[in-house]
Amino acid sequence: MNDAAVLIVEDDADLRNALSHTLDSGEYPVLTAESGPEALSILDSTPVGLVVSDIQMEPMNGHELLGCIRQSHPDLPAVLMTAYGTIESAVDVMRNGAADYLVKPFEAKDLIKTVDRHMRAQSVSDQPLAADPKTVELLRIAGRVARTDATVTISGESGTGKEVFARFIHQNSVRGDKPFVAINCAAIPENMLEAILFGHEKGAFTGASHTKPGLLEVASGGTVFLDEICNISDGMQTKLLRVVQEQQIVRVGGVHPISIDVRFVVATNRNIE
Repeated sequence: MNDAAVLIVEDDADLRNALSHTLDSGEYPVLTAESGPEALSILDSTPVGLVVSDIQMEPMNGHELLGCIRQSHPDLPAVLMTAYGTIESAVDVMRNGAADYLVKPFEAKDLIKTVDRHMRAQSVSDQPLAADPKTVELLRIAGRVARTDATVTISGESGTGKEVFARFIHQNSVRGDKPFVAINCAAIPENMLEAILFGHEKGAFTGASHTKPGLLEVASGGTVFLDEICNISDGMQTKLLRVVQEQQIVRVGGVHPISIDVRFVVATNRNIE
């Protein structure tokens, strides 16, 4: 999807221009829309690889736009921008199908990094091509691993294609037609991560007005890719280890375990040995 554009949807003209200017120096074409309906019109006529949208807009807010995108362009990733950096809003956008979210105010480098990551993922074909003998051997091993249901750890420097291999393993497994949920652990504040992964019960924390399932429930039947796993605390890693072992979660504020069925693929750019 090298010709695909990044579509920025923002009803504040000054911010829309600033976001566009930030990305104009990159390698992707940039389109802008001042409303959800205008964005949908662009999507129907122009190749787009990623949507970056504000949530608070009129007459169609970002949640409503995301719902329309999921219906008409189910494979198109969307990143939502929110000025309300609460656990509730983070859970909502991820649970409803957003590929990622950014909390305002954010730095230009954070926007560029997020866009680059999702656009690179979109440009990868379902079956990667390789000529280097070592990479060919890695793909062969990944193909063998894909046919099992084993938990997988992928290590390597940033930019070497860890998510490419994670998607390859998922697509070539019996779970290939089920959800593939990628979570960048480094981009989610520690105090939000547990609720985003495990979900929460009503009243579990301030603003938790409804019970919400987490991403591990949403991904049940498929594969969860935890990128930059070493960026989360030891305590959270311990909780995840138990989930891997037991295939059960307990929502934040809950007491009853919930069974799930997910395969875990994790990645890190650190030398974990």
